[in-house]
Amino acid sequence: MWYVYIITIDGESVLDQLDDDRPKDECGVFGIYGHDDAAAITTLGLHALQHRGQESAGIVTFDKNHFHAERRIGLVSEHFTKQSIIDRLSGNTAIGHVRYSTTGGTVLRNVQPLFADLTVGGFAIAHNGNLTNGLTLRHELKKEGAIFQSTSDTETILQLVARSKKGNTISRFIHALSQIEGAYALVALTNKKLIGVRDPLGIRPLVLGQLDGNYILTSETCALDIIGAKFIREVENGEIVVITDNTIESIKPFPQAKPRPCIFEYIYFSRPDSIVGGLSVYQCRKAFGKELAKESFVQADMVIPVPDSGVPAAIGYAEQSEIPFETGIIRNHYVGRTFIEPQQSIRAFSVKLKHNANKILVDGKKVILVDDSLVRGTTSIKIVRMMRDAGAHEVHMRIAAPPIKYPDYYGIDTPVKENLLAANYDLNEIRDMLDVDSIAYLSIDGLYRAMGHKDGRDPKSPSYTDHCFTGDYPTTLMDQSGEENIRQLSLLFETEKE
Repeated sequence: MWYVYIITIDGESVLDQLDDDRPKDECGVFGIYGHDDAAAITTLGLHALQHRGQESAGIVTFDKNHFHAERRIGLVSEHFTKQSIIDRLSGNTAIGHVRYSTTGGTVLRNVQPLFADLTVGGFAIAHNGNLTNGLTLRHELKKEGAIFQSTSDTETILQLVARSKKGNTISRFIHALSQIEGAYALVALTNKKLIGVRDPLGIRPLVLGQLDGNYILTSETCALDIIGAKFIREVENGEIVVITDNTIESIKPFPQAKPRPCIFEYIYFSRPDSIVGGLSVYQCRKAFGKELAKESFVQADMVIPVPDSGVPAAIGYAEQSEIPFETGIIRNHYVGRTFIEPQQSIRAFSVKLKHNANKILVDGKKVILVDDSLVRGTTSIKIVRMMRDAGAHEVHMRIAAPPIKYPDYYGIDTPVKENLLAANYDLNEIRDMLDVDSIAYLSIDGLYRAMGHKDGRDPKSPSYTDHCFTGDYPTTLMDQSGEENIRQLSLLFETEKE
C-alpha cells in the first residue's frame, strides 16, 4: 500500500501574490491507469508538480463502477495528504490537476478536473494551457443553449465533447479538439480509458511513463521521479494517447506540424530536475547564464543569484566570467500563506520577510544580480534597494532571458502589454527605474545558442514558441485580436466570479 506523508516548504504565499515579479505558473496534470493506489500516487505526482500552480488541486478516480471527485482550493499538502480523502478516492485509475488560474477566477467551481455525465458515460478532464478561441466558442455554445457551470475555458472543451454527434468518446474528443485553438496538454478519464492529448504544436508539455506496468501521463518528468516511475517518451505534438487495460494506442488526427514547445518551460516553468524535449532544464539554465556572461560581461566582486530560480543561471554566469558565485541574498522559505495579512501597512516589508541581504558579504562590493526573467520590475526594484541599503558599491542586473515585450495568451499570466516593463521602456529607462549601474538581457540568439542552436534563432522556422520576446505568435488569436477584446475577456470573468 502507498501512504502519503508530505512535509512541505510553503508554496505561494500572500507575499508572493503581492510582490512576485515572475510569470505566474501555468497548471500541471497527472494521470495513471490500472494501479491499486491510483489516488495516493496521483497525490504524490501533483505534489511534484506543485510549482506549476498553487491555487487549487483536484483528483478524479474511477473504481470500475463509479467516479469519485475531490477538488479543493489551496495546496496539495493542505488537503490530499489526509487519509480520509484518499480513502474516498477509490479506484485504480485517476487523473489530477494543480492550477493557477489564467482563465476564470480562483473559485471552487473552476477547480479541475472537471467532470460531466455524458450520453457515452462519465468524462473527466484536466487542462494545462489556454485556448485562444475559448471565448468565441463559449459565446457560440451559449447561443445554442449550453449552460456553463464554471468560467474556465476547459469547460468549453467539455461542452464540445458533450454536444458532438460522433458515435464514441474518442471520435467526440477528436471532433472537439478540431474546433479549438491555442495551447493545451490534456488528460481525460472515462469508464474505460485514460487519454492524453498535446496540442498540434506541442506548446504545452506532456510525457508518458510507467510504474509497475501501469501507464502514467504527466506534465513533467519530475513527477515520475518522485514515485519511482520509468520515463518512456514525450507525447508528440498533435498526438492523442489512449490507454486501456495496460495497452496503449497512438492517434494523430491533425495535419503534421513542426513542434514549437514553449521556451518558458526552460526559462522558468519546469522544475530544474525535469527533462524537457530531451534537454536538462538545469543545464539549459546554466547555459543561459554562460551566454549572458559572454554577451554582457562586467567586472565585479561577486555574482549573486536572485533566489531561487536565478541560481542555475548565476552559476553559469560565474563559471563563464570567473567571478565568484556568492549567496548574497538569503531566502526565508518559511513565510507561509497565513503568516501575515496583506495590509497596506506591511507591504513595504514584504520583500525583506522573504529575502534579506547578506550584509557582511556585499558591503562595499561590486555585485552582479542574476535573475531568470524580468516582467513588471516590482520585486527587482526592492531587491536592488536592499543591496544598496546593505552597502553594495555597485549593483549590476543581468537577466538570463530576452526582454518580455509581448503578451502571452497560451497560459502565462502576462496578457496585457501595459504591464510589461520592457514593452514600455527602453534599456536606459529600465536601468534608471531599477537604480542599477547597468542592466543587460540575454539576446534571443544567445538563448537559442544556449539550447544547442549554434546559429541562433531561425526567424523563418523557429524551434520554440517564443512570442513573448519576438511577437511571433504560432496560432490564430481569435479572442485576442485587440486590447479591447482582452478587456472584455477580463470583465466577463470578473462579473462571473463568486
